[in-house]
Amino acid sequence: MSGLRLNIWSFENREKMGIAAARDTAKKIQEAIDRKGRARVIFASAPSQDEMLDCLSRENVDWTKVTAFHMDEYLGLKAGDERLFGAYIKKHLFDKIPIGTYFLINPEDDPEKETMRYGELIREAPIDVCCMGIGENGHLAFNEPAYANFKDPETMKRVALDDVCRRQQVNDGCFSDLNLVPREALTLTIPVLMSVGFICCTVPGITKREILHRVIASDVEEKIPATVLKQHENCRIYTDQDVIGHGRDDGHGDC
Repeated sequence: MSGLRLNIWSFENREKMGIAAARDTAKKIQEAIDRKGRARVIFASAPSQDEMLDCLSRENVDWTKVTAFHMDEYLGLKAGDERLFGAYIKKHLFDKIPIGTYFLINPEDDPEKETMRYGELIREAPIDVCCMGIGENGHLAFNEPAYANFKDPETMKRVALDDVCRRQQVNDGCFSDLNLVPREALTLTIPVLMSVGFICCTVPGITKREILHRVIASDVEEKIPATVLKQHENCRIYTDQDVIGHGRDDGHGDC
């Protein structure tokens, strides 16, 4: 097995996990602003991010100097659908803060053209921070095990969602029925996510216990995409007692 390890911070509950993840993320964003005058940040859109984003919206960050993106989007939903990831990140963060600039993925009319447009925006400058989770199938963004390529030449691509991923969307309460879950999506690729300066990976809940333990125990391999996080020099995984089986209170207090 690989000698590479994950930097995992475990907390007593989701609230304390979210507080710690938000404060560390805010610090990294502000450091980038202080260093360069502006920060570029990618956000995930999922219930695993709820507590972290809620606290992050109240952190002391000069949001006017932040350019923000999100990492994936469903195909097949109409503009204005509240289940779109763009709608999620607007509701949970962008609408709460004086954000400088943000770019949403809008694939409804022409997914291939949108892939090119969004990829160009991502490539304009390095990304400083990425806030992500890990899927129940081990995916990062929508890089499903069948599509994950650790040397992917693309910035964004079109993928089919596997059954485990689609079932997770129902388990998370994002869709009421499996038949309503889209079968395809656009996603930023693994090399894009791995190129960022700091990764805040928030992985709460008992449904993530099995996959996080598999990630910890496995070598770096594309069939478990999240194992690639072991190769990132500045990645922290934040989780709660339900996943690890024990908590650790690091004294971060209230957000």
